[in-house]
Amino acid sequence: MICMFVYPQYTESMAGLYIIATPIGHLGDITRRAVETLSGVHTIACEDTRHSRRLLTHLGISRPLLSCRGQNTARVLPQILALLGAGEDVAYISDAGTPGVSDPGSALVRGVRAAGFDIIPIPGASAVTALLSVSGVAGRGWFFEGFLPPKGAKRLTRLKELVSRGDPFLLYESPHRIAKLFDELCQAAPGHRLLVGRELTKIHEQIVEIPVENGPEQVENGSIPTRGEFAVLVWTGKRR
Repeated sequence: MICMFVYPQYTESMAGLYIIATPIGHLGDITRRAVETLSGVHTIACEDTRHSRRLLTHLGISRPLLSCRGQNTARVLPQILALLGAGEDVAYISDAGTPGVSDPGSALVRGVRAAGFDIIPIPGASAVTALLSVSGVAGRGWFFEGFLPPKGAKRLTRLKELVSRGDPFLLYESPHRIAKLFDELCQAAPGHRLLVGRELTKIHEQIVEIPVENGPEQVENGSIPTRGEFAVLVWTGKRR
């Protein structure tokens, strides 16, 4: 079933939706502008109110919270549009990092823009740019894939498509599937190299560069623990 939504058009937009990046681990990575914006808006929409409340309490910020996950965006959107229509600024934050990249936020942005309101980015932490910045790899061309399909032949097919592009590409993976990913990369990208970022910015942060073929062994012997969130950069081994 395809659901169609008709958004009301506001002729005089006096408020905006702020898309705010929050820390991916280290709380010190919150920007001053993010704190000022979160302190100044009327309402903060967030992926998980319990998770976000802990961050906001740490920052000393008290604002009404509104649950806005990928699954309930259509239901919550009218409430957000009503706030904006009344001249109240609204912020949106995901659990960690920059909303709308791999986290929820894209559907909310589309709906708010369709209604005629401004959308203002407040940049900050991102696992993508954090890993790329220490890779020595990224140049004029690289590709962000995010999470692969969780299972089935589509995973390996997609990996082979990414390898065939010839550009470095960056994946996200969970600790439960990282061993599987390394096995699949041995099939899809032999001779390539990996920059593996685990628990980026957190107390157990690990960043290691290895040949693709060493991935399974590193997991098996515990050199790369299967704990925490992973970002993995794959490339041919040539620096640009």
